[in-house]
Amino acid sequence: MRQELLDKYNTPVPRYTSYPPANYFHEGFSSEQYKEAICESNRQTPQSISFYFHIPFCLRLCHYCGCNSYAAPTQEILQRYIKALHKEMDMVVPLISRERKISQIHYGGGTPTFLPASDLEELNQHVLHQFETIDNPEIAIECHPGWLKENDWEQLIKARFNRLSLGIQDFNLKVLEAVHRQAPLLPIEEVVTILRSHGMQINMDFLYGLPHQTEQSFAETIQKAVALQPDRLVTFSYAHVPWAFPRQKVLEKAGLPSSNEKSKMFETARKILCEADYQPIGLDHFVRKDDELFTALQSGQLHRNFQGYCTRRTTGQVYAFGVTGISQLGTAYAQNTKDILTYIEQVEAGVLPVAKGYSLNKDEQVTREVIEMLMCNYRIDWLELSQQLSLSVEEVKRATAYDEKQLDIFAADGLITYDTNHIEMTTEGRLFVRNIAASLDKLMINTNKSFSKPV
Repeated sequence: MRQELLDKYNTPVPRYTSYPPANYFHEGFSSEQYKEAICESNRQTPQSISFYFHIPFCLRLCHYCGCNSYAAPTQEILQRYIKALHKEMDMVVPLISRERKISQIHYGGGTPTFLPASDLEELNQHVLHQFETIDNPEIAIECHPGWLKENDWEQLIKARFNRLSLGIQDFNLKVLEAVHRQAPLLPIEEVVTILRSHGMQINMDFLYGLPHQTEQSFAETIQKAVALQPDRLVTFSYAHVPWAFPRQKVLEKAGLPSSNEKSKMFETARKILCEADYQPIGLDHFVRKDDELFTALQSGQLHRNFQGYCTRRTTGQVYAFGVTGISQLGTAYAQNTKDILTYIEQVEAGVLPVAKGYSLNKDEQVTREVIEMLMCNYRIDWLELSQQLSLSVEEVKRATAYDEKQLDIFAADGLITYDTNHIEMTTEGRLFVRNIAASLDKLMINTNKSFSKPV
């Protein structure tokens, strides 16, 4: 990566896991509006259903964490929380048409595997008993290998999960110690053997940009991961946003790698993965050639939501349960309260615990499709979008902040190529796809929001 590009483009921009980004959500969005949005979602696309469960608790909080996570609660609070998840489902599910099918269930955190597998199985069954599923739905959970014994992995399999994401972050124990993350309880090689014997799909998650990481040390971690042959591998760039998550300030004392060093970590990891025949997907995912995400990328049909990349087959409108859970519907977002007791008490009182949300206007709905196409597929085909949205190409462009003068600058710097009907990211420019997306976003004009840097 050329240093001049890092100097020029490594500026704060949204991650665009949603559009608009979550920091545009506001408290004026009510529970009643959410109910209306759920009912309306039955007439919107995609028709498939994606359920998300947020399990916020952790036995040990990692310093780098940018998730909504909390220290382990008392048993009383934990049991009330689990009951509240079931009751929240009982309030939301009746509003969803039974003609629709589940394509995806995902558990995030916090540490979803903080809950006993029996409780996780009951949550799965609660929705699986009420809707049909598509063929081979994705039922996935993020796992912290620092706390799971052999029997725990076996129980997760029995709970009907078919994809497990192992939150390894780094194999270097010095790095894990610096960020206060518990090392795996079992050797990861042993975990992989257990899961493979049951036909599980295995993801591995890694984080670069942490204290004590270097280009060489992170390369060794990725080489070890490749040897274990996970189905998917993710290399997340650590987002240092201490104004949002004060616990991250601890890492400044330990020392964080420079943007240039982070760029080298990513490029070296990417080279290792590509040489091992993994295919890059979007910003940070790598998959095998027979993975449906790669097939979707080749056909320009890749999608993304808060849970990660998905295909048209598995993508669905997202209905979220638990504290801070974000529902992503056709024309609205709704986010639950972040306070655990408030969440429990509101649900116990029969009130949907919505704290904030956002209703998208027509231009924003169009811009969401444009930015999703770019972020997922590294290209924009204006004619394809116009046909998809039943609008003219000019109407689609007018809904965004499309500016050929700005595109000329990106093109001159080698980040994109473009013409009247297309924008294509170059290989070198892909690291800054968020910058190109931001240039098409009217909300970024004179914004006062804070974001992380691409690298």
